[in-house]
Amino acid sequence: MLRRLALTAATSFAVLSAAAPAATAATGLLPLPIPLPVPALQGDDDAQQTQLTVTVSDSGYRTADGVYELKCLPAGGSHPVAQQACDRLAELGEPTGDGRNPFRPVPAGTLCTQQFGGSATARVTGTWHGQRVDAAFDQSNGCEIARWNNLRPVLPNVR
Repeated sequence: MLRRLALTAATSFAVLSAAAPAATAATGLLPLPIPLPVPALQGDDDAQQTQLTVTVSDSGYRTADGVYELKCLPAGGSHPVAQQACDRLAELGEPTGDGRNPFRPVPAGTLCTQQFGGSATARVTGTWHGQRVDAAFDQSNGCEIARWNNLRPVLPNVR
């Protein structure tokens, strides 16, 4: 959301900067304004692109199993709820070293409840905020179920 606002502001500034010299040149009386640098957001936006392939199997729901493409900014692809999935990824923020990356595996040695959530599995590959993603998900214990649920609706509701 913040990136979209910054891009809109930068684009508006660029348009206004281009229009101002033409307007002052037409009058001939005012000096031309000094052009200000516009941040290079286009390259930054490409580096921050989110483009994922989500593969779901053994969910028990015919409508949930399959391979889906998800692209954000703008939302699109074959994902059944692309806009909601992109909104969820935006809520999660950018990958950081403080453990907020929803694609990272459960750390070794983590104590997890021994509950079985079903046989559903998912694999997510691609890029998220420009970072490579290759993550596997299942419902084999409480920690894995929590990881899956944290990424809904990128991953379907299978419970």
